[in-house]
Amino acid sequence: MLEIRHMRTLIALRDTGSLVEAAERVFLTQSALSHQVKELEGRLGAELFARKSRPLRFTEAGKRLLRLSEEVLERIELAERDVKKLLHGEAGRLYMAIECHSCFNWLMPTVNDFRNQWPAVELDFSGGFVFEPLPALVQGDVDLVITSDPRPLKGIEYVPLFRYEMQIALAVNHPLADRAYLLPEDLAEQTLITYPVERERLDVFQQFLDPAGVTPAAVRHSELTLMMVQLVASGRGLCALPNWVLAEYVDQALISVRPAGPDGVWPNLYAAVREEQIGLTFVQDFLTLARSHCLSKLSGVRPVPA
Repeated sequence: MLEIRHMRTLIALRDTGSLVEAAERVFLTQSALSHQVKELEGRLGAELFARKSRPLRFTEAGKRLLRLSEEVLERIELAERDVKKLLHGEAGRLYMAIECHSCFNWLMPTVNDFRNQWPAVELDFSGGFVFEPLPALVQGDVDLVITSDPRPLKGIEYVPLFRYEMQIALAVNHPLADRAYLLPEDLAEQTLITYPVERERLDVFQQFLDPAGVTPAAVRHSELTLMMVQLVASGRGLCALPNWVLAEYVDQALISVRPAGPDGVWPNLYAAVREEQIGLTFVQDFLTLARSHCLSKLSGVRPVPA
């Protein structure tokens, strides 16, 4: 019989693509996880994934059980949240600010789901172009900040949501498009298009250019992601954005993307929350919704290792 523990194992295998990492996710040894999978395969009389594949490739039988696991675990999570709301009856305020300006792509569906689940919670959000979100969080003006730049601030806890790859976008016919990946010095003679925020808050500077001591020839600002992509497509510069943002434009053949360095740059995205609010049920529920939505819907993102 397929059990909840089997379903959690299948989801972990899907998310991590590795027996070792999946075992860590479900708090088992690799040996215990392998035994659990073999036991389940023995009951079913079918293999669930191809051995010695990296990442793991599910068989048709495995894919069918994976779809069932997704449906069942999602319904269990919904039921658990409903029970918590019945027990606690919580209402409150959740004002959010966003330092990751391309996060509107996934934030709005999460916000809509949350509103349906928690109608008594007062909800609002704003971008971070005109004010500093993290100081506003410390002062109590906002209650949650989406950021990839965690700074040590008293009373603030950073909850990891997911990992994403920062990719460099360039025109399809750009001279650098024949490279497998770009190095910092490749940007030294280029115009870099960024959001209008301090360079200390941008991954492309903090994790790629500044450590190599490289400065682009020019920096151009745009508040709109679509405008940034259009400028890149027309050959007027390069930009560095999360892989899930750029995926749709790559699919349309508007731009090319390349990793930043041979191993790529993989920042974490966090939700910053004041310590006294982290235990509130509706805050935990928002974090669960956000993480679940992103890992299932956004192209190329990964769970943050425990």
